[in-house]
Amino acid sequence: MKSLLLAAALATAPMAAHAQAPVAEPEPPMFRAVKIVLIGDSTTAVIGGWGPSFCGQHVTSFAACINLARGGRSSGNYRTEGSWRLAMKEIGSGGFTDTYVLIQFGHNDQPGKPGRSTDLATEYPANLKRYVEEVRAAGGKPVLVTPLTRRQFKDGKLIDDLGPWAEATRKVAAETKTPLVDLHAKSYAAVQAMGAAEATRFAQVPPSPEVLAAARTGATISAQPAAPATPGASPAPAQQAQNNAAVEPMGQAKLSFDYTHLGRDGADYFSKIVTDELAVAVPALRRYLVP
Repeated sequence: MKSLLLAAALATAPMAAHAQAPVAEPEPPMFRAVKIVLIGDSTTAVIGGWGPSFCGQHVTSFAACINLARGGRSSGNYRTEGSWRLAMKEIGSGGFTDTYVLIQFGHNDQPGKPGRSTDLATEYPANLKRYVEEVRAAGGKPVLVTPLTRRQFKDGKLIDDLGPWAEATRKVAAETKTPLVDLHAKSYAAVQAMGAAEATRFAQVPPSPEVLAAARTGATISAQPAAPATPGASPAPAQQAQNNAAVEPMGQAKLSFDYTHLGRDGADYFSKIVTDELAVAVPALRRYLVP
């Protein structure tokens, strides 16, 4: 009898051990998460740019969106001051399937901005090419963005002062085979179509009555308070052009009216353009973007 009981116990032991073993769950499919890093000046930055609306409204939760654009920076001093070094650490940090880097400069590369300006024919394109090369070397995927248009008009015609920098950006994109978001072309066409008066709503604060009255005639005047008149001097012209170098200082944009920086309405409007163009330029990103 003892022999029979022992044999039965030995026979059921493997079955009990098998019943107690945990069931291995199947491996989940690979989770694909991407990172989008924004590089540029105040027209992309958190204060004054389209970047906040882009990251907050147009990027899904399956992608990280990091805005490292800084006010007052050009393709030159963004690197020399150390901002690019910080960006490279973010680009090479890993943990994501792909890291896309959107690069937009031009506003502060223009003449008249000491410590920021770059030569259009030589320095500016060389700087962009270097950014593209270093992003790729770090394992990232660069995307060049042409500069957002300013909103200054003369006789009903939008002044295209950033056109040469946009064209230089397009050429670098073609030469380096880099995806291009032509924000300049799209924003220029949109602002020209709506006219000077309607475009004032994109600024950070509403225009003064004088500025709005001029805009309704198809012209933009300086939004800065006029300097006190010097005795004996000729009066300033009524429609004096705004000095962009003077009103776009280094650092983050202040909350004021101008024809360059964006308030909430402007950020929402132009970030939608960036999103639509990015989905076309980089089809792999479509699933991570909200139109």
